[in-house]
Amino acid sequence: MKSTVFIILVSMLSNMQLCSKEVEFSNVRGFIFGSTYSIVYQSSKTIAPDSLKKNIETILHSFEKSLSSYDSSSLISRINRNEDVKADAYIEEIYSNSVMLSELSGGAFDITVGPLMRAWGFGANANRNFTEQKRDSLLGLVGMDKVRMENGRIIKSNPNVVIDFNAMAKGFSVDLVARHLNGLGIENYLVEIGGEVRVRGTRNGNLWRIGIDRPSDDNFVQGRLPLHAVIQITDRAMATSGNYRRFYIEDGVKYAHTMDPKTGYPARNRLLSVTALADECGIADGIATVCMALGHEKAREFINSHPEYSVFMIYSTLDGGMESWMSESLKEYITEAAQ
Repeated sequence: MKSTVFIILVSMLSNMQLCSKEVEFSNVRGFIFGSTYSIVYQSSKTIAPDSLKKNIETILHSFEKSLSSYDSSSLISRINRNEDVKADAYIEEIYSNSVMLSELSGGAFDITVGPLMRAWGFGANANRNFTEQKRDSLLGLVGMDKVRMENGRIIKSNPNVVIDFNAMAKGFSVDLVARHLNGLGIENYLVEIGGEVRVRGTRNGNLWRIGIDRPSDDNFVQGRLPLHAVIQITDRAMATSGNYRRFYIEDGVKYAHTMDPKTGYPARNRLLSVTALADECGIADGIATVCMALGHEKAREFINSHPEYSVFMIYSTLDGGMESWMSESLKEYITEAAQ
């Protein structure tokens, strides 16, 4: 589940624009990847929103043609069909980051879980047909040791291995837009795509304020219910993953879309959502997925061992309530609402 934050945008944007040129912000919004995107920016240069929107959507559509598993003509779809094609720069970068996260997490992050995801009814071309009898054969297709990059090509040890970058892709798309804004010399901005966020500078001299949704099973639309918390950040990227929007219940058991590559089952633990912060949004996206797979106790140990990342975790208590845990570095920047 990736669309899990509600951006507290500049609610007084029109008033701010009347104040002075020094505090003017512009906004670009649209639809991409079956979701929405929003960019709020301030620059001393004249950068027209319409022109910026056109350039950004060109970047995002190029990204989609490379990495979307929902597009049968994309480069990753062709690689999964075992066509003899070279990886492009997008795939090379996200593959390298995936290898790093897999090693860092002891295998909790794995881009080869595609067959398991589809068998459990999640992702592109999903067909829920998981059985205990299929489990061993499906697990035989899972593992980072099943793929390697060689001379610009992804080599699979078994042609039935399927590569799925979705656990990091949306965050990576945020990074690409942010890099474009950096290249234009834009000093202050917020980029949000489907709930994943990266910010630079400030909003009228203040840290950017971003809301974190309450992880309830009935919270299907971001921002619809009261926020669980608000975080203030600058020069940082943020991604949230959880189990309360993409799931189904069968025979009284809840199955969410975060897969445990070691067991072949959706991760089952008391974690409800994880908001992760890192320098790059793709990495934050991956860290949130790692924590969801590990569960709140192991995730806490993992984050304490890697202070370069920060997280805010919400998990269920044994009596059905909610509790939270956050990295020490976040405590002065997060305000939780009364629950």
